[in-house]
Amino acid sequence: MDVKILEKTENRVKFILEKSNPAFANAFRRLMKAEIPTMSIEYVDFEENTSGMFDELIAHRLGLVPLVFDKSFYELKSKSKSATKTEVTLVLEKEGPCVVKAGDMKSTDDKVYPAEKDIPIIELLEGQRLKFEAVAQLGFGIDHIKWQAANVGYRYKPSVKTSGADPKVVDICPTDVFEKKDGKARVKSEDKCILCMRCTEVGSGVTVTADDTSFIFDVESVSGLTASEVLSVALDTLEERAKELGESVKKTVK
Repeated sequence: MDVKILEKTENRVKFILEKSNPAFANAFRRLMKAEIPTMSIEYVDFEENTSGMFDELIAHRLGLVPLVFDKSFYELKSKSKSATKTEVTLVLEKEGPCVVKAGDMKSTDDKVYPAEKDIPIIELLEGQRLKFEAVAQLGFGIDHIKWQAANVGYRYKPSVKTSGADPKVVDICPTDVFEKKDGKARVKSEDKCILCMRCTEVGSGVTVTADDTSFIFDVESVSGLTASEVLSVALDTLEERAKELGESVKKTVK
């Protein structure tokens, strides 16, 4: 398998996975999306809440706040039979009028904090108070979406060929795949093709096929991990599971 990076930012990465197959691509997608440990608020103990919102609704909002955390927590969780060592408490005490934001929470561990400090939680009016202790834990997206590490999608890599194509396809294509050159339509950005086939409906001269051995992945982090960290952890997990499967098969056939 080969990997070619197309675009890369802190929270998003787009790449092409080549010389693979649909089964592996889908397994890789599911792993990045739902089976990478991330940290999120699990329990909230409200000491005071005189706002206009019920405790349950505020707790739900808090659970969806992505938290940055130390990756060494993975080792603590694996070495401990319980999750107590990977628990971190965040506390908040505010009085209105003000807008309570994620960054107002104070963590008992400097390495755990909201990924976006300006996420609004609730607006407190004059005299309204909010005080609570929230406990964050490691978890998996397969158990609850609040632990989802990233939004991940992929599509087959397109193959677009032109031979005397009608220049109209340049204007018809919704993703700017073609360009006009010498009065003819030529392929400019093949990887932008979404396989809608509108160009092939104009007339002859354009051939579009999908390569089921190459996949264009788009990974967007929605957790405290960067997109690169999501990829790294997913690959490490995949390698570990492959080793476990190999050892299990060897024991079985002996």
